[in-house]
Amino acid sequence: MTSPHTPPPTAPAGTTSAYETLSTLLHTRYSCRAFRPQALDRATIDRILAAAQRTASWCNAQPWQLTIASGATLERLRSALQAHAAAEPPAPDLPWPREYRGVYQERRRECGWGLYEALGIAKGDREASARQAAENFTMFGAPHVAIVSSDEALGVYGAVDCGAYVGNFLLAAHSLGVAAIAQAALAAYPGVLREVLGIGADRSIVCGISFGLAEAGRPANRFRTQRAAPGDSVTWRD
Repeated sequence: MTSPHTPPPTAPAGTTSAYETLSTLLHTRYSCRAFRPQALDRATIDRILAAAQRTASWCNAQPWQLTIASGATLERLRSALQAHAAAEPPAPDLPWPREYRGVYQERRRECGWGLYEALGIAKGDREASARQAAENFTMFGAPHVAIVSSDEALGVYGAVDCGAYVGNFLLAAHSLGVAAIAQAALAAYPGVLREVLGIGADRSIVCGISFGLAEAGRPANRFRTQRAAPGDSVTWRD
């Protein structure tokens, strides 16, 4: 595993400035878990959307739709999600992983324990970890949230396309100094999202993206995840 604070590797001969820019964005982007309340100007959000819209998709279907909530609508959504999450079990449109096995479970635990350590939450403190998990439904104080949905009829391929879109949205935001976090947790209560935001039943809720300006100095924003070496994810058959 590489250190989360290791600088991007030196580009080999023959690479380009575009590669170096992309590599820097990928190495420095992180999931923001504490936002300033100030709203972004619309022009900045439009730039993020314009870049992310160039995402490749299966048959160029471009199935993603975003419903962006800010201001009073976002406050209603925060209140509704917090109340629902406290009383009801999750019921996502798309099934969550059946289980995390082997190295995937190890990485998941490493991520969770690393965040809790950064926040001063001791292992086994279920009350504190539950409070932190509940912060998902406050959108970590973000001034904007985008709920990402796909055409229900497209099934898994529509969700895959949306995942690619989310990745590009995060990179585009980071390139403009905008912090963001993709949140599967927000998809846990699609009925609330449909009621508050008017999303149709023909749309499958994939995830949310909370975004805005990062609250500097907050412990949650100093946490960084690691990545496996590229060779851990590749099998060569020459």
